[in-house]
Amino acid sequence: MSDSSPAGPAGPLVIDVWCELQCPDCRTALDDVRALRARYGDRAELRLRHFPLEKHKHSFAAAQAAEEALEQGKGWEYVEAVLERVEDLDRKGEPFLVEVAGELGLDAEEFDTALVDGRHILIVDADQAEGKAIGVTGTPTYVVDGERLDGGKSQDGLRERVEEIADRVLAARKHR
Repeated sequence: MSDSSPAGPAGPLVIDVWCELQCPDCRTALDDVRALRARYGDRAELRLRHFPLEKHKHSFAAAQAAEEALEQGKGWEYVEAVLERVEDLDRKGEPFLVEVAGELGLDAEEFDTALVDGRHILIVDADQAEGKAIGVTGTPTYVVDGERLDGGKSQDGLRERVEEIADRVLAARKHR
């Protein structure tokens, strides 16, 4: 019987990306996220984890909107679109989140409803609680094979460090 669970050796390596959609540092990190996706393809799953910061008043709604985008099949595309225009989110708030959904061809009305009915609040709350429990204090923060790398303080050399750990884990899996 082969192990095909995502955490098992046959599944992709999971790289958790703790992110906040109103965070300029997370926008800067998009290049790293794209590079990691290109480098690892199907061998690694970059998983969006939410860590809305209190100093950004629209970040909690943005995290819920990202979950709705994920449900509608364009999670990372939506995240990137919002981060690329973080100033618009600062200025316009929740209407901007719905606007971006429409631009991407998602069901904007459903986004609006999701933000009102709070259907994704539990996911965002759970991510935030887990983040706090493992020591996440800022964004972006990466967790690769249980190792936390904090990009909220400095992103210098961060991608290289993520790649170093990911390469080591993937190489070890090959030799099992």
